[in-house]
Amino acid sequence: MAAAVLAVVTGCTVQAPEGDGKRRSPVHIEIPDGTPSPARTPDGDGDGGGGPGTAPAPPGDDRPRAAPRVLWSRGDTGHDVRELQARLRQVAWLFDGPTGTYDGPTEKAVSGFQGKRGLPRTGRTDTVTWQRLLGMTHEPGKWDLYLMGGQPADPPDPRCATGRVLCVDKTSRTLRWMIDGRTVSTMAVRFGSQYTPTREGVFSVYWKSRDHVSTLYDSPMPYAMFFSGGQAVHYSADFAARGYAGASHGCVNVRDEAAIAGLYAQVRNGDKVVVSR
Repeated sequence: MAAAVLAVVTGCTVQAPEGDGKRRSPVHIEIPDGTPSPARTPDGDGDGGGGPGTAPAPPGDDRPRAAPRVLWSRGDTGHDVRELQARLRQVAWLFDGPTGTYDGPTEKAVSGFQGKRGLPRTGRTDTVTWQRLLGMTHEPGKWDLYLMGGQPADPPDPRCATGRVLCVDKTSRTLRWMIDGRTVSTMAVRFGSQYTPTREGVFSVYWKSRDHVSTLYDSPMPYAMFFSGGQAVHYSADFAARGYAGASHGCVNVRDEAAIAGLYAQVRNGDKVVVSR
């Protein structure tokens, strides 16, 4: 028992953040200098003018132009909105998300993107805005789209079919809390890096520590449920802030504090933990 407690006391926590670690606005802000910039043709640097659907009308052509069709606007949800947000992140107009919900920050980011390129600042994504953004970005990968969680869970490992189980899936990066084969709750999780991998196999919760602090890394590990030496399922403020841009030192991180608080209240010492790939 003394050896187990010693392993737990060391604990695990998140890898040190990259960059300067400074907090920033969730939306890129352009501060005008009062001098309009001359229009430029697209040059691939993300600041060119023009783009699909924005060519000037021929001289003397005064016919009214139909407004471009709006694809998405505030309040819309879904995979397409998630892709829009991921592409806005690529060109540094949006720093939070993707969330899959067209919210205030998304509207502000679209408006800023439009204004920078001489398009009407509506904040709504129309066909012209979308084509301009498509031309400046690449197709997002799965973990670009789900950087902050929200991804669907894969079917549970067969070893999770009976009893009370924390069913952790590394492929879908999810944790299911299951009782007798029924999924009670599901949440996004992240794992250790390639240098400090989260162990795979069948374990059991052997110690819970509500306000645990890692003595090895001197960082908090709230709602810690230890299952293998110093590795535990616990809340991570870093995961909540940076999503999958970071990693743990082997623990299973949860970013939803309310969800893990509820989970911590239900899990008992002795409950099974299955970590599968």
